[in-house]
Amino acid sequence: MRGSSVEVAYWLMVLCYLGRKHLVTSGCSGRCCRGRNMGCSSTDWRMDRTYGTCYCDEDCINAKDCCFDYFTECPAQDCAVGAWSFWSGCAKPCQPSVRVRVRHVEQQPGNSGDPCPWLEQRAGCREYRDQRGTHCGLHSGPAFITSMKFGNRRPKHDSYGNPLEAGFCVEFKLESRTPHCTVENRPHTHWMRYITEGFKVCVACEPPALRNSSCQGDGQEADKETLLDWQAVGNPHCRGTWRKIQKTPQCTCPTQHNFIFT
Repeated sequence: MRGSSVEVAYWLMVLCYLGRKHLVTSGCSGRCCRGRNMGCSSTDWRMDRTYGTCYCDEDCINAKDCCFDYFTECPAQDCAVGAWSFWSGCAKPCQPSVRVRVRHVEQQPGNSGDPCPWLEQRAGCREYRDQRGTHCGLHSGPAFITSMKFGNRRPKHDSYGNPLEAGFCVEFKLESRTPHCTVENRPHTHWMRYITEGFKVCVACEPPALRNSSCQGDGQEADKETLLDWQAVGNPHCRGTWRKIQKTPQCTCPTQHNFIFT
């Protein structure tokens, strides 16, 4: 009887030990892997309420074979990025070009967290002095336009704090545009999709374009029958023609149809 009791006690100790070991090493405790990793596995209850081999890698959500504690042991970690840098200068002086700003990843995404957003932004631009600081001279040719939201970043005061001239707005009816305005899919060209034939658009003429005689194509000296040329900054293949409707103090078109001379 004693021997039997000792044997029972022994097996109870073994089972207790194994049970503790199972609790420590089972599930996803200490096992959180990126991507699809077949070696990132355990033996425990799965999320589908079956017992057996389960996984703790990011792909287990799609495969539906995660261990029961995956979401608590491997919480989602969203990507975190820093603030945008200052805008660079235009890539090419004295002609339509692009400027760039960037931001950096401060925390990589993990465990199926949200991916990182765009880390680079581009915007159409045009500078009025070359690399030596010499004035570029008068502009000739088509009117160069960009999105009003890019124009909103322009300074409203000069270096002495004086407010710059307010400028004006010109309404046009778009007569034609090339297919290239809609096929481009880069972030800084999305605004060009709203350049639609037959629609009215508003184009603002503000400093520095105003004081550098760069609002060519604004139709100030033309009548309503004159066909004028325009071109989108940031995509030289997006161009077309328009006719002047009227000049106004401010632009009143819908947001997506407000542009600015560069």
